[in-house]
Amino acid sequence: MAFLRQVLGLIRAPFLVLAPVCATVGAGTAYHQTHEWRFAPFLLVMLGAVSAHACVNVFNEYFDFRSGLDAKTRRTPFSGGSGTLQADPKTAAAALALGVLSFLITAGIGLYFVLTRGWLLLPIGLFGLFIAVTYTVWWVKHPVLCLAAPGLGFGVLMVTGSHFALTGTVTAAALAASLVPSFLVSNLLLLNQFPDVDADRSVGRRHFPVLIGREKSAVIYGVFLLLPYVAGSAGVGTGLLPISSLLMLLTVPLSWKAYRLARRNAERPEALVPALGLNVVIILLTPALLAAGLFIGG
Repeated sequence: MAFLRQVLGLIRAPFLVLAPVCATVGAGTAYHQTHEWRFAPFLLVMLGAVSAHACVNVFNEYFDFRSGLDAKTRRTPFSGGSGTLQADPKTAAAALALGVLSFLITAGIGLYFVLTRGWLLLPIGLFGLFIAVTYTVWWVKHPVLCLAAPGLGFGVLMVTGSHFALTGTVTAAALAASLVPSFLVSNLLLLNQFPDVDADRSVGRRHFPVLIGREKSAVIYGVFLLLPYVAGSAGVGTGLLPISSLLMLLTVPLSWKAYRLARRNAERPEALVPALGLNVVIILLTPALLAAGLFIGG
């Protein structure tokens, strides 16, 4: 049981639902394109998405432990790491092995779809794996890249990759739909950085809350809350996405509330927890509603 708790802590199990939600957006655009449903390939896509997310989380835990960052962060239910390696430092080598294992599982599933669907998936998969391994040690030192990388990984790459794995093509509809989780997931990481500014600065991280402060970063957060709705509505307006995709607009009131909480408490990290929690709900519910709309409109 102790071993299982450590594994679940390292992969941050409660948060792994994000990957299948994002991949389901790609499955939705695939269904909208083909009007076909194949359960076995869909399950394999979901397994690949979850193993990719687990890979990101484990490497993040490992590298943040090695840098000493997690020992300095003020942990919240939504940010600051799991604390698993701080509780038992002897398991660091096992954590690295778990990260490599999840990487290999993801790569193996990706290779299967490359061989069965086509080589166009290869650059998508390689770029995704590169982000997964290097995000914590390189991307976080460059503000724009640090903001963009999570959205690229879970949005553009995961959605278009899932779509390609199920159809053998990449379409404008898949790209349009991928922008919704792209902006949202980047925003998830952005807000989660607010409580960790001092700790992140001490180990050389240079994201926007470190570079320009929390208050100005809260404005970026507000813009990135707006952009998914703009992108989804534009996709419907141009005919790329079915009108039922506008189900995603149901979370607009939640986003407005989250933005107000973030602006009001930007300089009070201890008061940000309600905004962090609401942000997670928005990040999961909005793509889920988009995916439901894609299947309904298929």
